[in-house]
Amino acid sequence: MTSSTAAPTGAGHAADPRGQWLALHVFYAANPQPLLVECVAPLIRELTEQELLAGHFFINYWMEGPHVRLRLRPRTPADEQAVRARAEAAVGRFLATRPALYAMGTGYLRELYDILFALEFPDGRPAELVDANGQMLLQPNNSYRYRPYEPEYGKYGGPAGIEVAEWHFQHSSDTVLRAISSMNLHLRPVLLGTAVQLMTVLAGTFLPDRDELVGFLDRYHHFWHRAFAGTSLIGVDEYTRMYDSVAGELGRRVQQILALVAQGETQRLPGFLRGWAEHAVQLRDRVFALAASGELTVSAWSGGGDRVITDPGEALASLLSPYLHMTNNRLHATIRDEAYLSYLLARVLREPAVPA
Repeated sequence: MTSSTAAPTGAGHAADPRGQWLALHVFYAANPQPLLVECVAPLIRELTEQELLAGHFFINYWMEGPHVRLRLRPRTPADEQAVRARAEAAVGRFLATRPALYAMGTGYLRELYDILFALEFPDGRPAELVDANGQMLLQPNNSYRYRPYEPEYGKYGGPAGIEVAEWHFQHSSDTVLRAISSMNLHLRPVLLGTAVQLMTVLAGTFLPDRDELVGFLDRYHHFWHRAFAGTSLIGVDEYTRMYDSVAGELGRRVQQILALVAQGETQRLPGFLRGWAEHAVQLRDRVFALAASGELTVSAWSGGGDRVITDPGEALASLLSPYLHMTNNRLHATIRDEAYLSYLLARVLREPAVPA
């Protein structure tokens, strides 16, 4: 989803020596973890070691069928050809040796795409994206395409905000790639446990006041319910039962993380959270600087044009939501998962701590 906030030609400064972003969409109708571990991570390492990159990140998406959107920024315009050649070779090898075997859009997946498509385009489905039956066109499984890179300027604060977001996206992507490579994220309890701890660190760094944090998590939870009301993507009745089974251990863990973050003792966090916590502080400081500079321009979701945010607290709260969402996206956590995890976090912070 893109915004209306305009950006300079090239999405950067006129004297920017870097190349333009390449957006390579790899259509893969299976869990993306093998693609990320066996193809994307080694490719990024190779391009980085050869000093060909000025930036990189990835997201998971569903438009035109499930795919990984790999964004690569050549170090200079002259490096673009080499980056393209290495990326295409790596993706081609992977798809040939480990193709996804699922159908691209049948059964539950087709129903899911229809729901997401209707939510993405409430005013009507674009003709170029649908077939003769009005359903979303799907790309061939185990294929890749280049697409225009369209930064969401309105969501992330204009050109200056996008620069910060892209820097953050790279760290978020690297954190997730390391987690996928070293942890059993194919197991849902491990996936959700990892996601909730990353959420706690980032949200706790941005919003150290406990009441403000709980209020934010409540809004984050309710946003997904409002946005997806009437669909099968968000559940409610099972939340209480699930909460009762994890509240004690989760509450103790969350309180411990928040205490270490508040005390600046992030070196005592587990390894995968330590670097994330250090990055969260740097990201918070960059958002503060954006607000102070007067360059943070966001678009209202409900219309009404763009506005400049100069209040640091408002800037942090505004950007925290998309930052959290995109890290969860990289973990392959679903919208339903996010609604559930934000509910759990808000509740364990609101209710008295459970003794060990």
